[in-house]
Amino acid sequence: MDVGVIGLGSMGMGAALNLLRKGHAVTGCDLRETARAELQLAGGRAVARAADMPAGMGALIVLVVNAAQAEDVLFGPDGCLPLLTPDAVVICSTTLAPEAARRIGARLDEHGIAMLDAPVSGGAAGARAGRMTVMASGPATAFDRAQPVLDAIAGKVWRLGEAHGAGSTVKMVNQLLAGVHIAAAAEAMALGIRAGADPQTLFDVITTSAGNSWMFENRVPHVLAGDDTPLSSVNIFVKDLGIVLDQARALTFPLPLAAAAHQLYLAAAASGHGGADDAFVIRVWQALTGIKLPERKA
Repeated sequence: MDVGVIGLGSMGMGAALNLLRKGHAVTGCDLRETARAELQLAGGRAVARAADMPAGMGALIVLVVNAAQAEDVLFGPDGCLPLLTPDAVVICSTTLAPEAARRIGARLDEHGIAMLDAPVSGGAAGARAGRMTVMASGPATAFDRAQPVLDAIAGKVWRLGEAHGAGSTVKMVNQLLAGVHIAAAAEAMALGIRAGADPQTLFDVITTSAGNSWMFENRVPHVLAGDDTPLSSVNIFVKDLGIVLDQARALTFPLPLAAAAHQLYLAAAASGHGGADDAFVIRVWQALTGIKLPERKA
């Protein structure tokens, strides 16, 4: 199948590489030359604009930053919607507000194109291994058309009904937990460091104890290595927890923990660390208390 992947970040690149391994013809789209070069080295095609994607794509994965970007690469002046086959499926894996997923799905329906509202999780390692969790909703025809793609990129596909927005609702809850867990991991490590605990020993103990979490075990090693290269950035959680809080306000639903975590990511971003790996929300505590974080190894 001719498959397009728009957004070659941590998750999109993993999806594109696994599609290549499964024998699909893959064209990726990303503004970054380094990302395009990586995909081309693996045997795929790569372009900088959605309008430059090839005609005849049977499936398109959209893994961009937000709803505005998703709509632009599909429907904008340089969008790729005209390049899809009539029986194509759009797998919209961007983290969106549920109403945005419904809006994009409805616009695609008007053009006769099926869509899965299919956000993903699993981290960069899971994406590279083809083991992403896909939280998908959409019509049965969309699932049928997307199956070869899902087989290549996912370890688990949750079918959450036929209504667009259901997938994004579940991802929203996942992001609430992920954002709070990362912030809590940073707070805990910062406290331990301030109290005199050795950071590596603290990590080793916690990861074998009841206080461990997937996010603690996955993110704290970035801090221990002093490596703030963004596999997922602080700014992502500024956006994603913003979506969570907007939805909660619409439902008149209190979210004190998510709101506190959001303020921490905002503080990190306001201090100039928005592009850093999300584990480096710990720099908020560094700024407040003067703790010494591990330095990047040569």
